[in-house]
Amino acid sequence: MATTLTKHERNLSAIIHASTFSKYFIPFGNFILPLILWTANKKEYAFVDYNGKQALNFQISMLLYSILVGIISVPFFIGFLPDLFDGNWFGFHRLSDLNNLNIHISSDDFRFGRFFWPVGITGVLQFGLIVVNIVYTILATIRTNEGETFKYPFTIKFIK
Repeated sequence: MATTLTKHERNLSAIIHASTFSKYFIPFGNFILPLILWTANKKEYAFVDYNGKQALNFQISMLLYSILVGIISVPFFIGFLPDLFDGNWFGFHRLSDLNNLNIHISSDDFRFGRFFWPVGITGVLQFGLIVVNIVYTILATIRTNEGETFKYPFTIKFIK
């Protein structure tokens, strides 16, 4: 397939994949710019049509996975909320103890323990999604610029 592709098709396909990085500068730029480039050129070039669908499907899938990770963490935060409104949670009941210099560190005094587990797990998962998004977008950009077809992993086909 690489022998029948023009330089313009390869560059345009690579630009579609690379334009998904615009989300760091433009809100929803990872959907808007590839969608504009893809719809403007999908009827002229089959290679551009294929790559536009791949890029958009991957970005929609990453958004969906990110939302799911956020939804999974919601029950942990809801379980944490009753302790937040307890008067003792912030330590206001110990204001009279400020004059004592009896300092000790104990894991039992760590009030944020239940809060940081879901935040930590969700943060690691979100960071993993960001890394997967960046790595595979770079790979797709390089491979399509070389004229190869690239299929993203973990992609749900929304646009067929």
